[in-house]
Amino acid sequence: MNITRENVDALNAILKVDVAKEDYSDKVNKILSDYRKTANIPGFRKGHVPMGMVKKQYGKAVVVDEVNKLIQDALSKYLTEEKLDVLGQPIPKNHLEVDWDADDFTFEFELGLTPEFDVNLKGKKAITHYKIIADEKMINDQIERVQKKYGKITSQDTVAKDSEVTGTFTSEEKEINSSVTLFLDKFKGKSTAKQFIGAKVGDVIVLKTKGLYEDEQDLMRVLNLNAEEVKDLDIEVSFTISEINKRDLAELNQELFDKLFAEGEVTSEEELKARIKEDAENQFVQQSDQKLLNDVTEYLIENTKFDLPAEFLTKWMQTASGEEMDAEKAKEQYEKSENSLRCQLIEGKIVKENEIEVSLDDLKAHARQLIKAQMAQFGQTNPSDVELEAITTRILSNEDEARRISEQLVSQKLLDVYKEKANIKVKEVTYDKFVKEVYEDK
Repeated sequence: MNITRENVDALNAILKVDVAKEDYSDKVNKILSDYRKTANIPGFRKGHVPMGMVKKQYGKAVVVDEVNKLIQDALSKYLTEEKLDVLGQPIPKNHLEVDWDADDFTFEFELGLTPEFDVNLKGKKAITHYKIIADEKMINDQIERVQKKYGKITSQDTVAKDSEVTGTFTSEEKEINSSVTLFLDKFKGKSTAKQFIGAKVGDVIVLKTKGLYEDEQDLMRVLNLNAEEVKDLDIEVSFTISEINKRDLAELNQELFDKLFAEGEVTSEEELKARIKEDAENQFVQQSDQKLLNDVTEYLIENTKFDLPAEFLTKWMQTASGEEMDAEKAKEQYEKSENSLRCQLIEGKIVKENEIEVSLDDLKAHARQLIKAQMAQFGQTNPSDVELEAITTRILSNEDEARRISEQLVSQKLLDVYKEKANIKVKEVTYDKFVKEVYEDK
């Protein structure tokens, strides 16, 4: 067998594979000989069917099968040995023209070659890395929420400004029936809250959904609807009061501190504020880092210029999709996935140039961190090493989970490279300012 390559251009090549009879004949003869031993053909005893008849009946099919296996193995070996970076898989070029009655065969395959390009992380314009801080208002609001959560509840006869009002939203038009507890200071307009003041259990208050809350998330929660259902929702809903309570704030004392943290870990209001600030800002890091990762990725795609073998990739999508796809549909799919492919190539080059690797120890350590964080959410703050090891082993034995964790680690290591080498400016903002700049101003 002989394989030769002809480069059409920098992004496309043709592989020519010559297969001679001696490359496959021994294997074919052995298979046919085995068929002969087991063939059950009327008029002949088992194992005594003439070889000529076996070849006539099965010979061509066996040759086709064995030659195709031979070619696939040879192509895989050739690409590895030649260290060719290819996109997709080789596409048969002349397979419909092959004369399977001949002894020798020639096959041609189209190749899409990975483009050569350089990645410059140091752009002229700095990319913003947000450092989200917990301001005094956020800290105080969190302390108040904690005090309310652990505070004493007192039943009331009528609704006051600081009441918690429990009841049910209903609407026949939209089939709404949602039981919820309301806080009057959450409404967008003061006039809405005024409708509740002085109301009693059993009273029905009619409200308009439009403009009820500043944030649609709040409307989704109280009406138990999804985002699509509350979008531009403008109807009247009835709220029937079933319970009115006042929640006195819990005292900021050691008893409360020990409920929130390990005993003696926090001993003063100042320490509580410091701990809340630290915990909040640690939670913001993931959002900030994800934003930076997205922005650097977007910058790299826009500013790393290289051509792709678009015609080859479009054709390859037709053959690799597993379903019938015409040229127009394949072109559409390619255009949708082009940026994703560019991102993969750019990240692959950065990974290679910076020798980024994920070892088994890395996977285990990261998986343990994820498990500990998840267990902490359910109050299990000190799992044993034996327990962690068992859960880690079970998770990493799942191929999909192991791949997901590996991808997370690669992203984290890429992020570390970007923080070190990209043109980045750090900007301190409150969480509200971050949301406004990143989401609302778009």
